[in-house]
Amino acid sequence: MKGEITFRLAVEEDIETIVAMLADDALGRERERCEQPLPDSYVKAFKAISSDPNNELIVACDGEGIIGVFQVTFTPYLTHQGGWRATIEGVRTAASVRGQGVGTELITWAIQRAKDRGCHLVQLTTDKKRPDALRFYEKLGFQATHEGMKLKL
Repeated sequence: MKGEITFRLAVEEDIETIVAMLADDALGRERERCEQPLPDSYVKAFKAISSDPNNELIVACDGEGIIGVFQVTFTPYLTHQGGWRATIEGVRTAASVRGQGVGTELITWAIQRAKDRGCHLVQLTTDKKRPDALRFYEKLGFQATHEGMKLKL
């Protein structure tokens, strides 16, 4: 890394770099389409995320270059006395900076953002095929307190 990491909302011009990071592992290669031109579905999703005040797509930058990304969604619940939760998704770091603490900075920033928004809970999921990611999140204080389930449509 060159210097201090800064965080900002992603802009449309960042989509290509973000998709490349999402596709840069065994699981991502199976589900992303990192091709030129990018499928329009990515731009549509970006516009939906950026127009929703309860969704933020955040990029981490080292100078001018993007070195990390995540999405955080803020959701109100009736449970916990009407409290808000933050859900962190799509966490990726650039291959060139893996193992240098960028992931920790991403999650630490996301947790602070959730606190700033008044959330009482931060939640995330990680694929069971990513045992290193599970250990990483546990090291940051996350606990596997629930069994998550998904249904692909």
